[in-house]
Amino acid sequence: MAAVQPIAQNPDIRYLGKLLGDVIRAYGGEELFRRIEAIRSGSVDRYRGMTEPRLPGIDPQSLQLEDTLAFVRSFMLFSMLANLAEDRQSGDADEGHDLATAMSRLAAHNIDAAAVSKLLDSALIVPVLTAHPTEVLRKSMIDHRNRIAELMRQRDRGVIETSDGALVEQAILRQIALLWHTRPLRHERLYVADEVDTALSYMRDALMPAIPPPYARWERLLGSRPDSFLRLGSWIGGDRDGNPNVTAASLKMALGRASEAVLSDYLTKVHALGSELSISTELANVSPEVKALAELSGDTSHAREDEPYRRALTGIYARLAATYTALTGRTPQRPARVAGERYARPQDFRADLVQLAHSLSVSGHGLLSTGGALGRLIRSVETFGFHLATLDLRQNSDVHERVVGELLKVAGVSPHYQDLGEEQRVALLRTELATERPLASSYAQYSDETVSELAIVRAAAEAHATYGRECITTYIVSKTTSLSDLLEVNILLKEVGLYRGQTPVHPGYAVAVMVVPLFETIADLQRSGQIMQTWLALPEVAAVTAQRGYQEVMVGYSDSNKDGGYLTSVWSLYVAAGVLARVFAERGATMQVFHGRGGAVGRGGGSSFAAIRAQPPGTVKGRIRITEQGEMIAAKYGTPEVATTSLQSMTAATVLASLEEIAVSQADTRRFSAVMSKMSEHALRAYRDLVYDTTGFPGFFRQMTPIAEIAELKIGSRPASRTKSDRIEDLRAIPWVFSWAQARVMLPGWYGVGHALQAIEEPALLHEMLEAWPFFRATLDNLEMVLAKSDMRIAERYATLVTDRSLADAVFGQIRAAWHATHDCLLSITRQTRLLEKSPALDRSIRLRLPYIEPLNLLQVELLKRRRAGERDPRVAEGLHLSVSAIATALRNSG
Repeated sequence: MAAVQPIAQNPDIRYLGKLLGDVIRAYGGEELFRRIEAIRSGSVDRYRGMTEPRLPGIDPQSLQLEDTLAFVRSFMLFSMLANLAEDRQSGDADEGHDLATAMSRLAAHNIDAAAVSKLLDSALIVPVLTAHPTEVLRKSMIDHRNRIAELMRQRDRGVIETSDGALVEQAILRQIALLWHTRPLRHERLYVADEVDTALSYMRDALMPAIPPPYARWERLLGSRPDSFLRLGSWIGGDRDGNPNVTAASLKMALGRASEAVLSDYLTKVHALGSELSISTELANVSPEVKALAELSGDTSHAREDEPYRRALTGIYARLAATYTALTGRTPQRPARVAGERYARPQDFRADLVQLAHSLSVSGHGLLSTGGALGRLIRSVETFGFHLATLDLRQNSDVHERVVGELLKVAGVSPHYQDLGEEQRVALLRTELATERPLASSYAQYSDETVSELAIVRAAAEAHATYGRECITTYIVSKTTSLSDLLEVNILLKEVGLYRGQTPVHPGYAVAVMVVPLFETIADLQRSGQIMQTWLALPEVAAVTAQRGYQEVMVGYSDSNKDGGYLTSVWSLYVAAGVLARVFAERGATMQVFHGRGGAVGRGGGSSFAAIRAQPPGTVKGRIRITEQGEMIAAKYGTPEVATTSLQSMTAATVLASLEEIAVSQADTRRFSAVMSKMSEHALRAYRDLVYDTTGFPGFFRQMTPIAEIAELKIGSRPASRTKSDRIEDLRAIPWVFSWAQARVMLPGWYGVGHALQAIEEPALLHEMLEAWPFFRATLDNLEMVLAKSDMRIAERYATLVTDRSLADAVFGQIRAAWHATHDCLLSITRQTRLLEKSPALDRSIRLRLPYIEPLNLLQVELLKRRRAGERDPRVAEGLHLSVSAIATALRNSG
């Protein structure tokens, strides 16, 4: 094995680490600082190769609980500050992940700006924020971190004092001291309202400021103004799958708060424009349209008589304020000076703003109309409307089956719907959809479940009337296994007027919300092409799809991984996407894929840029939606600067995946696919043998990892398991992946791959695939990152927690042998002497953290032993939960 390479710290990490040390010394005392520093330096020395490879000199059993808590908190805060320092250098990591570089790359293949502009005019790129519970830190901690980031930016610019007169370096030190004194963990479990507020803070503080500015740069690149193709999406308040806390009330609350946030932002910006556009008719020409807006504004101030833009904006502000009051029920913080009629639609608000922009362009060669605050506001209105983010509805197909069955039974249409075969169900549902008659009656009695589901769709219909159709466009069906699963949702939508079929009374289709299948398990992915072929063949579906212009399909990474392991999951997703693309092409329909990815590689994580570019040819075409959740929201959208980088990277990747010439020939694609299929079979067999067919494995997993302790964390409103069963099948994918990461095994991200690679007797062929095929390269890149973050020596410590020693030795021995086989095969294929040898930036990032994670793992194992031995000191539980947070913070994408 190659010698351990020295760890090179960046100066920001050294600087922030020193300040953290000063804080620990000031508030914890010199003795605490000395002991923490001894552990830190000893662990760092080992990783630098300065000592023999051994675990750091720490005896967890000898530590007092107060010391343990202080140590865990110290190492967690260092990891937080290291993350901050790295995020500040994300521009280096993402160099070339922007539209300018993508266009240069395309130009080399004779694909010009006009082709890119045409693609973007019909494009749709949407990060969709979800409440999946993988962010362990409180928002207060993240806010302090963001303030430090802003102060560091001021320090970069040479600023000595902040705007309030404090020294910048003292202000940074103060924020670190606040971090030291801020409770990292929540005492109460999150409610849906908390999750909504957290997501809104990211949208309001980072994403809303980040989206409009890049368009000015893109306009210059393209030589024309592209349509506003970036949008925001959310599941928070609408995702009911397995979360009984999401109701019609939470849906209304989420939509209302989002609308209030975006309208407040518009009011602030319109007011600012009134200060900026001080143009006088004595010095400039003004269009008749703006003069008309000024006359209609109700602003009769003599001081502004020659300032039509300001008068027009007074009227626009008044109309916007009336809109705010109508949609929120409150008066704006800054009331309007004149009365105004509310805007019925965001398009009407935009039209008034466009009149101002057109008028500014008629004189002075357009100097005043180029970009600026007015141009950014117009982009904002195009992007956010009056709803801010499109809220998806999601529910499990089993629920729909029960609800529709009850509606049909009570209405006297079919007494035993759930006993019908699939063909009979489809025929019955299509007949119902072709009638005007509703099923539900206000006089009938229904189960609580049916009442709740009907309330949801009624709330959705009300939202359309209030905020516009863009506020809810999609209804996702989890566990889609048949055509009837999709038709059942249209039945529910029909009850509230969101679906209207073609009838003698109503000659056309009017479908306001699109039903989207979610294919999650390996079997579901394999059936997805057949289901969508049948779906698109229905005349009513074909008509609606043509009318809408596309049909979305969602694919799930988490459950397919838990079902079949990493390699089989990514390959099944790739194959399914290719099959779906062919099905859609045969039907002449446009496909939009929604990727349900998590943060960890075991849940589809890894570089979004690489993942988008690695999609099968013909499956992107400028349109893509991707879930963003947990710790990845803070990592990718924590500040406007980081959010801008992430959005530009998504845009560049989407353009390249849509337009770049296919690098792999059809013959090579067939060869490579055959190899992948063979490897997938071996990987699936190995993974299923271990996880589902090994006697005692569920107990081994639950004892070796802190799964029970993770379930106690107050990090989400959704239960950790779908049922009270201990079966792996019933465990949600998030705690499954999260638990293995804590124990440094990372099993969902690599197990089975070594078996697969060993089954291929031509290593040169695998190297050829790595060099030529973006999909295989992205697959191995993610695998390599997971292997680098795992550690079998530390994992062995967790295996000692398993009470059945023979089981522990047998199962962990199997896992360890598989890890080494995977590790050795990967190095052979990539022709490296150590992991990440060819990825120095990622190598530095991970190895910088390893010395700080290792003591945390050792402390966590000791705390788990104490807890499971019956020790009930509340500080043991606190230390455990804190260690989970600290390890997750250090590993970053572990949820």
